[in-house]
Amino acid sequence: MKLTFVGSGYVGLVSGACMAEIGHTVICADTDRKKIELLEQGKIPIYEFGLEELVKENVSQGRLSFTADIDYALREAEAVFLGVGTPPDPETGEADLRYVFAVAETFAKNLDRYRVLINKSTVPVGTAERIRDIVRSIAGDQKAFDVVSNPEFLREGTAVKDFLNPDRVVVGTDSDRARAVLEKIYRPVARAGRPILFTDIRSAEIIKYASNAFLATKIAFINEVANFCALAGGNVKEVARGMGFDPRIGSRFLSAGVGFGGSCFPKDVRALIHTCTQYGFDFSILKAVEASNDHQKLLPLGILTKALGSLQGKKIAVWGLSFKPRTDDVREAPALLLIEHLLKAGAVVAAFDPVATENAKAVLPSDEHLFFARDFMEAVDGAEALVVVTEWDEFRTAAFSQLALRMARKIIVDGRNIFERSEAEAAGFTYYGVGV
Repeated sequence: MKLTFVGSGYVGLVSGACMAEIGHTVICADTDRKKIELLEQGKIPIYEFGLEELVKENVSQGRLSFTADIDYALREAEAVFLGVGTPPDPETGEADLRYVFAVAETFAKNLDRYRVLINKSTVPVGTAERIRDIVRSIAGDQKAFDVVSNPEFLREGTAVKDFLNPDRVVVGTDSDRARAVLEKIYRPVARAGRPILFTDIRSAEIIKYASNAFLATKIAFINEVANFCALAGGNVKEVARGMGFDPRIGSRFLSAGVGFGGSCFPKDVRALIHTCTQYGFDFSILKAVEASNDHQKLLPLGILTKALGSLQGKKIAVWGLSFKPRTDDVREAPALLLIEHLLKAGAVVAAFDPVATENAKAVLPSDEHLFFARDFMEAVDGAEALVVVTEWDEFRTAAFSQLALRMARKIIVDGRNIFERSEAEAAGFTYYGVGV
């Protein structure tokens, strides 16, 4: 089928490239001409494992193309995917839907035959109905179209794999005609044995938020267990392992650490809280999750203050700037909040990340006491303490003997529990993990 993705950011680009990979002819459209020019030159504006190769292959095969001409892209399509951003309001957490509605208006103006507008952007419940009203108000009652909710469940770092081998595909529609279109689009996925779940539209919209909110809750819960373990003398790794064998709980998302970040969990938790408030419902559990996560991000600051006293003039090495490994995304990243507080406390910070440094520089305050190292070992030169914030694989193999030679004091705050306490202490380090 001929598919158009409006919005060529993370969701649109990954989804569009993967749709081309399974055999569709795809146009990825975006109003950002610089982004489109980069893509046409074979340059990928985001870091995502396997995406660059996928894009180049499908462009060479003629199944994938890019344009800044939205009208052209819409006219060419049999079905249109909406994949624009829905940034949160900084005060309320409400999802900003202006870009979603702008696409709906443009879709309506180019509606010359039946098409399905398939929303992949993360939006509050009821948005599909608002999109439908916008299209109908512009195109008129005589034009045939359907609006479908098709939320994405892509994990940064494994997004290509997640799309091509999904746990499930959720499609919310009340139209048999639209259902037939979506069945045709996802037929290659269904043939591979992946479940396609059809629901009503509102349930599909809620599934996205509920899924991310539940996973965020699971992370916050194990972090609270870790904090209790630190007081009671338990080891959260053993506790999580014991919990994970229970099939009702499972082992995934039970790794304690210094909080979650990224483009999804924090935003979706806040947005769901806000939406529930509009319906007169107090989602108290999610409010506690948000508060717990905010506290957890600054856990290393308290540890460092206790270990070093005043941080004024003390050099602190920070390993990891992205919110998780295998991505350059620094949105809501715990490291950024920690660095800002370290600088306010008068510390000198040397930070390193394999791929996210430039993105971090763009959002962190300019400060003469903040340095970005060329590699992770350079960051620890003369440092009073090392804080591990992102669990990049290359950090796991760091030699304690080399760290000992380079650091001014042997203190490690392991915010992701990537090291073994016994090995660190055997090398003479004072080791602080999260609940271990």
